Amino acid sequence: MKKVPDPYIIFPYHPGGMVRSVREKGENCMMLKIALPTDRPDAPVNYKEALRLSGAEAVCGSGPALSPESCSGLLLPGGIDIDPAYYGQQAEPATVSDPRLDALQLEVLQRFLKAGRPVFGICRGHQLINVALGGTLIQDLPSAERHKRLPSDEDQVHLCCADPDSWIARIYGSRFSVNSSHHQGVDRPGDGLRVVLRAQDGVAEAMAHETLPIWSVQFHPERMGFAHRRNDTVDGSLLFQFFLEQCMR
Repeated sequence: MKKVPDPYIIFPYHPGGMVRSVREKGENCMMLKIALPTDRPDAPVNYKEALRLSGAEAVCGSGPALSPESCSGLLLPGGIDIDPAYYGQQAEPATVSDPRLDALQLEVLQRFLKAGRPVFGICRGHQLINVALGGTLIQDLPSAERHKRLPSDEDQVHLCCADPDSWIARIYGSRFSVNSSHHQGVDRPGDGLRVVLRAQDGVAEAMAHETLPIWSVQFHPERMGFAHRRNDTVDGSLLFQFFLEQCMR
């Protein structure tokens, strides 16, 4: 895969870790369009709803509509595993991938990287960013049972520790709980990526790029906010507000 172009500047976060809703700017925020690449005709409803409630419109699907010229940012959602061939490995029994989805999302991601547009990855998106920038994944975590969805089809919850000077610590503090619904994880970080949040077992739960406007989380903030707000985790809606703030600059 192609290397990332010349570095772009990451916009600093608000002093004191305060998150402002994009609606507070008094602008027509619904004009803000966010690319959401998917090959599913029904589209990921939770992500669309989270963007809408945060003040943006999701542009779903594939093709020219998902371009940096027509969208202010890219949201890479959760989903199926990534083909290990992209990071130089053969598939293990637990890995199930979709070559068409991989090709679609990687192509869109490369376009947004070249344009220097903000990118936010969630779960699979977190892993896809890592792979696209030359990193590798653990195909089946040794501690996968602590991270998979429960037999009741509900997310698990676990504690995380953040680097004190990181973007996510400025939002949530240095120790907080998140949900969990995955069996793979980041192994070697991709070029320029820094792991800024880890679960207690060491799994990389959030990253940021050193020079490019790229952020990602392994957990699912769309299931931790809005109508899905829960009392045992932090408020996931703050991450959507953070991302849209970057897209509006």
